[in-house]
Amino acid sequence: MDAEKVRQTSDQTKFNDSNSNDKQSEISDLLPSKDETEINPSPADESKSAEAEIVEDLPKDVDVIKTTNDDGAKTDDTQEGEDEVKAEDASPLPPDLEKVSEEIDQFISDSSNLKGDDNESKPPDVPMFVEQFVVLVEDKIDDYDGGDAPIKWSQLPEEEATTFLEIIDRISKLLTYLYQFSSEYKYAYSISRVDGVLQRAMSYIEEEFKSILYDYKFNPDSDIDNSSVKPNKKAANDTNQDAEQGVVPESATPSEENKFPGYSEEIVTTLNKFSKALIAGGYEPEYCQVYFIARRKALEESLHKLGFEKYSIDDVQKMNWEPLEREVTAWIITFRHCTNVLFSSERKLADAVFADQPSIAENIFSNLSRGMMIQLLNFAEAVFMTKRAAEKLFKFLDIYETLSDFLPLVDKIFPVSCADELKAEATLTRSQLGESMVSIFSELENSIQADSNRTPVSGGAVHPLTRYIMNYLEYVADYRDTLEQVFREHQMIERADSTTGSDFDCQNPQAAQNTHQASSNKMSPFETHMIKVMDLLDANLEAKSRLYKDTSLSLIFMMNNGRYILQKIKGSPEIHSLMGDQWYRKRSSELRQYHKNYQRETWGKLLQCLNHEGLNVNGKVNKPILKERFKSFNALFDEIHKTQSSWVISDEQLQSELRVSISNMVIPAYRSFLGRFSQTFTPGRQTEKYVKYQPEEIETHIDELFDGNATPWGRKKL
Repeated sequence: MDAEKVRQTSDQTKFNDSNSNDKQSEISDLLPSKDETEINPSPADESKSAEAEIVEDLPKDVDVIKTTNDDGAKTDDTQEGEDEVKAEDASPLPPDLEKVSEEIDQFISDSSNLKGDDNESKPPDVPMFVEQFVVLVEDKIDDYDGGDAPIKWSQLPEEEATTFLEIIDRISKLLTYLYQFSSEYKYAYSISRVDGVLQRAMSYIEEEFKSILYDYKFNPDSDIDNSSVKPNKKAANDTNQDAEQGVVPESATPSEENKFPGYSEEIVTTLNKFSKALIAGGYEPEYCQVYFIARRKALEESLHKLGFEKYSIDDVQKMNWEPLEREVTAWIITFRHCTNVLFSSERKLADAVFADQPSIAENIFSNLSRGMMIQLLNFAEAVFMTKRAAEKLFKFLDIYETLSDFLPLVDKIFPVSCADELKAEATLTRSQLGESMVSIFSELENSIQADSNRTPVSGGAVHPLTRYIMNYLEYVADYRDTLEQVFREHQMIERADSTTGSDFDCQNPQAAQNTHQASSNKMSPFETHMIKVMDLLDANLEAKSRLYKDTSLSLIFMMNNGRYILQKIKGSPEIHSLMGDQWYRKRSSELRQYHKNYQRETWGKLLQCLNHEGLNVNGKVNKPILKERFKSFNALFDEIHKTQSSWVISDEQLQSELRVSISNMVIPAYRSFLGRFSQTFTPGRQTEKYVKYQPEEIETHIDELFDGNATPWGRKKL
């Protein structure tokens, strides 16, 4: 058999394809001779059949032909130069890839058209160009993936890359066709060869696919600066408003030029082509796993870049509140960015990469987003499981509001396969947060009522409890709508009634009256609790005022605290709205009454010394009584000045009001008394002895009151 005969065997329908190239040293398939095809050999005879002819790749000047003699002996005829076959007559193998590809396409097409015919029971032999096609594809893969420096996909010309993907598609179709006859012995070798080269091609594509996937870049336009969200309600309000309107910070919105997270549209198109090739080749599980792992890593890095760290429940439980508070702020930033930007971009990417397999895109995105959301929700769950404390209320509220904003968006963001689960998880977490907040607020009320510290504040200044409660309520009022919702959901009206028991009513009848009034006016649960807190604070301050032995100082204490409360309410429209004008007017009236009582208690006694009664006897001034009056006035004024200069009134307006009212009360009376009776004394030493102060000096010393530090006697404060 000569070389020309070998080249023509691909057209012979009764010739079983079996050859090898430079990568296949030995072929196990047997090729029957033309005469033997008409005989059905027995199994014993099959072992004696002639060995298949092998055509190996050789240099152009060498041809090796293997033949089998009739007696089964093997002979090798090697002809060099022009001994039997001239080099120019030997066609080099394998032939052109494009031509063989056309033959493969035609073979698959023709074979498919035979389905249903009688020939279906007699599958055709595998033509030689199948092996030729495999050899050529292997060579091309070697060009790309062989050696120490494989060619990256991005280095391939566009036309060549497209051709290679078409080749892979062709191999996949060929293998699919051959698998129909996997039970046929004569197809075993071809199936193995085609499957092997397909695996090599898929391995190269998979590695390139993985390389491109992991080569994402964080878009600087999508970064969010953590410092832009401050740990106070105003920042939280701004964030919530943006979220409610479906708006995210401008810097968080992907640019039109880069709609996908970290990839250009050109790269996404390439990924889509890879997905088609890999899935068509039966590599869907491997491909989806590679994509899932790569994108999960990218999402986790995105969360880390936004400031969110993954903590276990135990880790959160062990954290101090200050660092945990920072983590909650980072969580809120991350959560809102995920729901407003990140998941939307991720869904677009999956839909684009798997454009022809929407079910795969949905499944992968569902698993990715579900994993990220469960991780975020687990953190929120861990936070509310920490020990309850009043200072945690505001971060709990921020988390609660974030989840409340998220729930209406669940069905829009996530596929049905995970939307219901995530909605249930978020709802449960929010409900548990609500329970914690209700408990925290109730504990705040109990802590005010139970505060029995019997150490009076020095100088009658504003009590730390007053500052803490009013600042606390100022922030609480910013969350009015949310707390109204929380209290309604947990039926706090009945709970408030139960906590306002008989013990409290006895200690503070006014609180019971206000509670009854609130109930009759159908006040909201939150308003009821706010009024209760204020009534509890008033009762506590009344009790603390009785710790002062000096009645005047206790009145100063009540004035200080009352003014501080009113100023806080006046400066917070939210609290003022909650408490109402009537409550504010009532507290203002009480403050004025404290002022009057203080003037009467302190300065009324001083003015008694300036009483004219009993000084005139038979038209003459009773000099001994006058001397005693001046001495009493001087001594009492000295004592008041010495004592009350150390008292504290931190509110400048209240301090000024008190000084002015005292001056208006004392100076005119003293001036009148002095003008009428000072001439009674003999000028000189006697006058200096009893008339210690001039009216201007009295006024100077009054201006030295309530500074918290007694000034040196007789010196005007600078």
